[in-house]
Amino acid sequence: MDKLKRVLSGHDTEEPSGLAQVIDETSLGWGTRVKGFIACFAIGCLCSLLGSCLLWVPKKGLTLFAVFYTLGNIASIGSTLFLMGPMKQLKRMFEPTRLIATTVMLLCLILTLCSAFWWRKEGLALLFCILQFFALAWYSISFIPFAR
Repeated sequence: MDKLKRVLSGHDTEEPSGLAQVIDETSLGWGTRVKGFIACFAIGCLCSLLGSCLLWVPKKGLTLFAVFYTLGNIASIGSTLFLMGPMKQLKRMFEPTRLIATTVMLLCLILTLCSAFWWRKEGLALLFCILQFFALAWYSISFIPFAR
């Protein structure tokens, strides 16, 4: 478990510096981080599930599905901020090996919400939800070594 903590916090190979020790002392504890991750991930799954249930509501169902599904994916991605920290997460998201996956995923999230609210094209919102699913899967796989 200690090895997992070191890898996720980025301290597996380098010697801790004075600044790193200060950051470690002022940041959340490991137990709090895991609880935050679980809570945020559960909220994301609940939003996605709620969106799937709202798909069958007459007239506004597809729009509600797109919104809740997107919010669920954002919450699920945000849950990893608890494990790695915001800056490390952003640095890893935009590394050259996963830059395209991150860009496509964020673009699909934005286009889903645009098609639901501004363009009011429900078919387009559903298409972007499907693309969002595949983009999120591609993005998630990019964090597994040798998976792509």
